[in-house]
Amino acid sequence: MIAGVCEGAGRYFDIDPVIFRVVLAVLALVGGVGLAAYGAAWLLVVKEGEEESEAKRLLDGRVESPALTAVLIVLAGCGLFLSMLDRVGNQTFSMALMAALAGAVYWSQQQHRRAQEPAPPAAEPPPAPSAEPWWREPRQEPYVWAPDDGPYEKEPHRPRRGGPGFAVAVFFLAVAAGAIGVAASWYEEPLGTSLEIGFGAALGVFGLGFVLGARRRRMRGGSVFAATLAAALFAGAAVLPKWIGTQPSDVTWRPANIAGLRSSYRLGTGEGRLDLSSLKLRKGQTAATSVEVAAGAMKVTVPENVTVRLHLRMGLGDVRLPGNAGSDTDSQLFLDRTTTLNPPYGVTAVGTLDLDLQIGLGDLQVAR
Repeated sequence: MIAGVCEGAGRYFDIDPVIFRVVLAVLALVGGVGLAAYGAAWLLVVKEGEEESEAKRLLDGRVESPALTAVLIVLAGCGLFLSMLDRVGNQTFSMALMAALAGAVYWSQQQHRRAQEPAPPAAEPPPAPSAEPWWREPRQEPYVWAPDDGPYEKEPHRPRRGGPGFAVAVFFLAVAAGAIGVAASWYEEPLGTSLEIGFGAALGVFGLGFVLGARRRRMRGGSVFAATLAAALFAGAAVLPKWIGTQPSDVTWRPANIAGLRSSYRLGTGEGRLDLSSLKLRKGQTAATSVEVAAGAMKVTVPENVTVRLHLRMGLGDVRLPGNAGSDTDSQLFLDRTTTLNPPYGVTAVGTLDLDLQIGLGDLQVAR
């Protein structure tokens, strides 16, 4: 109904197109996968009666409104998908719905193939022997040289594409606009917002370049790739938490008692220290908190007489826990570890402290 994608899929797989439309609409609303799939099919599948896909036209520098609309739909779907990555239920439902659609397509293809299988031929009597032997049948000699079928038609004249100068100028203008946008908002906005402003400015320059260069075919496939990359980075910047700042900080948290213990502590960049040594837990009492660090160094000090249940998730960095020999441990990559730290030998455990530590990039030290 928009680009004929669902109708074409229905004809190819011999399924009612309404099924594809309903499934893609639900996937678009639930997790954004439907928009990305529709736009990708619009770009890659060749339209009936044509020889080139919209993606091929884009790579050849022929920027037209259908191709740009398909690219925008793909980017919108990818951005919606990235913004809902933390919603596991939505993504699980999307995967299950796509699996059900694939199963329906496979079942329809099997039924259609069985319906087209020819029935076995009826038994016939053997043919009567020929009156003439095979060596007396007339023989036709093939042509050694094929006859000339001319005159031949010339290929239609195609207009020459413009040089790369315009595309290169648009690329550098987009880079400059992105750098100016980031620099202007670096000290005033969070990291994610600053990057969104920069990539948004670059996308605006690319869009203006596509509009101006569409008639003369001056935009190349590299410009399309650069614009798509900028849009993907823009979507990634939109997912960054807004509490991550652009300036490193040096902060110390020292709650005096259980009542002053927060449920979570966050550090964008810099150095942080969480001193929990003043907490007095009663026997059998449990306290819990979490620490999130985007990039930097964090030191957590826990009381000596508590049992620490530690859940650690780290992208890349060094980890040092109580009892480790040496100054630090080996660097960890994509670490997801749950461990229990008991009190030192001879110290009786009073309570339990649950620590949930999430470090993107940096160093972590847990000490008593």
